[in-house]
This record gives sequence, C-alpha cells and structure tokens, in this order.
Amino acid sequence: MQSIKTSKGIIGILTGGGDVPGLNPAIRAVTIRALREGYQVIGIRKGWRGLIDIVRDKKVDNSENYEILTEELVNKVGRTGGTFLHTSRVNPSKTPKERVPTHLQEKYNQDINDLTKEVLANLDFLNIDYLIPIGGDDTLSYGVRLYQEGFKVIAIPKTMDNDVPGTDYCIGFSTCITRTISLTHSLRTSAGSHERLLVLEVFGRYAGFTAILPTLAGAANRCVIPEYDFDIERLTELMIQDRFSNPSHYSVVLISEGAAFSGEKMIFQNALKDDYGHKKLGGIGERVSMQMKQLSPKFNNSKPINVINQKLGYLVRCGDPDAIDSIVPMAFGNLALDLIIKGIHGRLITLRNGRYDNAPIDIVTSTKKIVDVNRYYNVDRLRPKYNSFELQPLFLMTGL
Repeated sequence: MQSIKTSKGIIGILTGGGDVPGLNPAIRAVTIRALREGYQVIGIRKGWRGLIDIVRDKKVDNSENYEILTEELVNKVGRTGGTFLHTSRVNPSKTPKERVPTHLQEKYNQDINDLTKEVLANLDFLNIDYLIPIGGDDTLSYGVRLYQEGFKVIAIPKTMDNDVPGTDYCIGFSTCITRTISLTHSLRTSAGSHERLLVLEVFGRYAGFTAILPTLAGAANRCVIPEYDFDIERLTELMIQDRFSNPSHYSVVLISEGAAFSGEKMIFQNALKDDYGHKKLGGIGERVSMQMKQLSPKFNNSKPINVINQKLGYLVRCGDPDAIDSIVPMAFGNLALDLIIKGIHGRLITLRNGRYDNAPIDIVTSTKKIVDVNRYYNVDRLRPKYNSFELQPLFLMTGL
C-alpha cells in the first residue's frame, strides 16, 4: 500500500540488531507524538532488511516490509518487550550475494553489494521525510551512512551492552543489569547448596559494562571483561579465596562473552560472520569453567572443586522492560520528535550526566565506548574499583 503524503510529512522508524526490552515503548513514543503533531508514521519491518526488500510497485504487496502505524496498534504493544516491527542484522552497504532480494539479483551480483541506492529509492517510494533508526553502533552506523548521503536521520541508541558512543545510556541496559543481578542471586542457591564455583557468561562483545556493573552491585565476587585479557590461574586463585571466606563455601564470577585469556583472542562459535563482520561469540564461560576445575586443586589442598557453568544469554534480553527502560524510551522518542519539529536532523538522541540531550550522529562511528580499565577496573583483583563515585552519572562507567 502506497503511503499518502500528509501536510507535515512522513516519519519512518525501524529497529535493528538484537532485541531488548524498551524497543516497543520507543516505537510507541515516536508514533503517538508524531501522529498528534500531524505526521504520518511508517514502521519498517525487519530492520534495514525491510528497506532493501521493498518492491517499488504499487500493485505489489509490501506488507512484510512496512506498515502504517496507528495509536491503537502501538498502544497494544508499548508496554511489552522485544520489537513488534521485528529486527535483523542486515547491513545494506555490505549485502552478501545470497541476501540480495530476488528482484535485484541481476543488478547486484557481486559477492558483497552496496544497496544504498535502492534504500534511498525505497525511502522516496514511501515518501518518507525523516528516518528514526533505533539500534546499537552497527545499526546506527548505517544510519550515519544515509545521513552522509543526504537523508534526514535521527538516531536512538539501543543496546544492552550500553556501548553506543556519545550517550551515557542505551535502551535495554537497565533491564539487562536488573535481570543479571536477579538471575545471579537465584543461581547462588545451587552454588551454595553444592559448595561450587559459579561461572556466568553474559553479553558484551567489546565492552564489559554488563559484567562489571552487576559485580559492582554485589551480584558477583569477580568479573572478567573484554577490555582486559585475564590470567586464568589468577582468577581461579581469587575465586577459591572467595569461596573459603564465604560461610556457604561458594563464589561467583561474571564473564563477558568477549573476554579472552591472556595471550589469546575471543572465542567464537564458528567462522561465520554477520553483515557487519562479526562472528558469533560463545564458549568463554565453558572454557573458564573447565580450566578452573582443572586448576582448583592447586589452590585447594590438592582437592578439585566442581563448577556450575551457566550462559545467561537471552534470559536477560527477553520479556518486559523495567522502569528505566519504560521511561527512557518514552523520553528518547519525544526528543526525536522535538528535533523533527524544529527541522533538525543528523543527530543522536543522548542521555548525558543525568540530562537528556543530542549529539552529532557521526559520533557513533568516530569513536569507541568501552570500560576505562585504569579508572574503573582492578586488574589484579579482577573486580571493579569501589571509589570515585562523586559526581558520576547513574550507571557510573560511561566510557566517555
């Protein structure tokens, strides 16, 4: 169905990358404010994939690629987790030959293809004036590309890793931290009952915020993060010391999925890469558990200690958003509309030092946001530093 141009214009919105709680509240906030201001809103389905799969023919059914959003529709899903628009990790500027839509395969037949011209043509076909992508640094990096091509883009940061540069906070982070703390405390009962070491693998490819913040909050004794290659013997020694000092005889460590042993690289499930060049991580928690058990006799009077290994994974990204991930998306969506109403684009919606703001969108690709190891991480004790809280933002380690 071809959209109808309204007096004020049409806003497109999409969600890309991994799902997190808070995406639907953000879509709801954008849509309701936009409709009340006189705009029409089109939801692009399946992230950037929806914008390459569209067939520019009014007679073709494109309902799998986009839909007109209404207040009734977004109100139904606005309090739920995930994204009802669905998502993908497609990068239109680096589309593998096998992912090129059928109707474009004659035109684009290289191993890797740049479909940006098609994306821009499809945005024009839909009469979209402004585009609001919600995603992490990968999804938003293509938003930067569209802005550089002259399209009006306003980006909203979303990732449970909280590693989008330019903002203290990304949608999904608070729920992830809340769930991680809760699940870790639940698993303590098993670790304590069997007097074991508890190893929990959490998300975090390049940034260790999702491991270090729960540890800081008391969920774990130790944590290892991607920003610092750790020594497995030192970790084992510390964990057994913690176990000795615990009346229930157990200890807990959180392992970022991107963490690596000293002298080694990240552990991947296989050699396959997504469109942004990332291999699927997984397995560091299992390796830590195996080696920790093997090393445990060295620090436990020659007696081995069993290990419980659990990958929290999707348990921390599924389900409904917590309070912060219900409030912040509402604010981010309205901030995006404030800019559109003023005719401003090329911005990233941000939360800095407790205040909502915006920054140039190209900050997403101009720098990296990771844990400042020297400031926040004790590399000898493999845990956060418990100092320098004065005048820090709510979630402390912004990496900015």
